[in-house]
Amino acid sequence: MKIYQVEEIVGITKKNIRFYEDEGLLNPERNPQNGYRDYTLKDVRELQKIKLLRKLSIPLEDIRLLQKGNQSLGQILNRQIERLNQEQKNAEFMKNFCEKLYSEITDLNTLDPVQYLSEMKNLEKGGAEFMDVKNKDINNRKKTGAIISAIVFCSLVLLGLIPLVLAIHEVGRLIWPMLIFFIVTGFVLIGTIVALIMRIKEINKGEEIEALKY
Repeated sequence: MKIYQVEEIVGITKKNIRFYEDEGLLNPERNPQNGYRDYTLKDVRELQKIKLLRKLSIPLEDIRLLQKGNQSLGQILNRQIERLNQEQKNAEFMKNFCEKLYSEITDLNTLDPVQYLSEMKNLEKGGAEFMDVKNKDINNRKKTGAIISAIVFCSLVLLGLIPLVLAIHEVGRLIWPMLIFFIVTGFVLIGTIVALIMRIKEINKGEEIEALKY
């Protein structure tokens, strides 16, 4: 079975499949004649299990332990329930802290960050967890960089059209080579925009940070 067929059956991308292979969670056989991966129904079933567990936010390391038989499914699920309970508590901590700020502070100029950061630190000592600002900032920088790169590239492409537009103005009509160039340029711009959208989606999903986390 080819990888595009596995994509359709399981509903995950080729990139995800390759990632799980790199992580050692999926080990398809290779065709001895051409060296290409040859996926079986067993591989598809394994990917479906991985997809289910990942949708429950179960870490890759736990899935690896499960596959090796070092821990049971019950142990893995019980640990994930504990994680989710902790996340729920953290969300409640942040909600309560927001309500506290809302009731005590009405203007940014009167906000004393040192006081509230100190209170947060005490809560963290008690087990509370607040958002990882560094990871959030990294994602924002990545998105900004991707957008700027796309804008610069599209601008250069559009600038390259100026001589062509001037040539059309002099000739007085659009000849076939010019038309083809316009069509190709249009596809390049559309492709750049699509790539930018996909890149932003990847960043929003956590990308490398999530992979390192798990």
